[in-house]
Amino acid sequence: MKILYSHNKNGYEEEYWSREISNESIENFEYIPFNHGGYITSSNYLRAQELDNLYYSKDSRLLSLYEAVRRKIIEEGVEVLIVDNANPYHPDFLKTLDITKIQRTTDGPLAAYDRDIPYFHAFDAVLYHSPAYSEDLNMEEKLSYCGVRNKFLWPLASFEAVRSTKKEDELFSLKRNRDIAFVGALFPNKMPLIASVKKEFGKNFHLHGLANMKKNLYFNAKFGFPGWVTPIDFVEYVPLYERTKIGINVHNRGKYTVGGYRLFDLPANGVMQISDGGKYLEEFFKIGIEIESYESSEELIDKIKYYLKNDLAREKIARAGYRRVMKDHTMKKRLSDLKKVVLDLR
Repeated sequence: MKILYSHNKNGYEEEYWSREISNESIENFEYIPFNHGGYITSSNYLRAQELDNLYYSKDSRLLSLYEAVRRKIIEEGVEVLIVDNANPYHPDFLKTLDITKIQRTTDGPLAAYDRDIPYFHAFDAVLYHSPAYSEDLNMEEKLSYCGVRNKFLWPLASFEAVRSTKKEDELFSLKRNRDIAFVGALFPNKMPLIASVKKEFGKNFHLHGLANMKKNLYFNAKFGFPGWVTPIDFVEYVPLYERTKIGINVHNRGKYTVGGYRLFDLPANGVMQISDGGKYLEEFFKIGIEIESYESSEELIDKIKYYLKNDLAREKIARAGYRRVMKDHTMKKRLSDLKKVVLDLR
């Protein structure tokens, strides 16, 4: 069986996504990576209405993508199409493809009505990355309410390229000279908590991520100059994490958006993680054993102080988190598990 795995990663991300996805091919079960981001950038169609407008106007970039996909399906004998992150395929185009179609959601409720829900009817199954959705419904309930019959929890995971190549004992013998780190996009919802931690710990809190000049100016004007957020390349993630004691995790809607890549990247590199996420964290890690949780900035700051003073307790949780990732949360494990899902659909 041949599966076309369509995604929109570019540069270094595209290299390791394609490599690690194709590496999980085995006899009679082949993953074929396909970068739809090479035809049209996601900023042109992130909202479903924008994609509909492009499809209606017969946008040349979109038509080139669709022709390339159709040709790939025929030439390779593809039986299954998986679309991961930022779906560029209009439902009316998908209707013409006589193969199994699977949508993977990765953005959660913050973008669900723009990027996910409008497409559910066009796919045979939905892979959702987190059990969380809202105060009223969990994600499985929401998908059922939307009429999705085939739905499977398929979380994000740790890629080899974004975790240390060192063995466990070597990884935990490293000198970690950075107390706290956060690497991620500087969304307005995250700013108050991040600013509180930065003000409390100053230069001991290393803050990096996606933040343009406008966001940085707003962040510092609004919260009294907690500090400037600087970007780093993907190749710098592992060296930073290998030197870090504690990594904090902040999600856009707290416990209702838990489950991003950072949740796995931190422990995969021996970093002790403190995350929001409430009860849903237990879906991924054991709280107090493999990860620590918090409900407020005050609780987060208190726990950071405690674990910075108690190295043995910190390392115990970091090691347990690392072992859990390596056992249950690698991309290799995910792709292996996916084979059963695909076979059941067929």
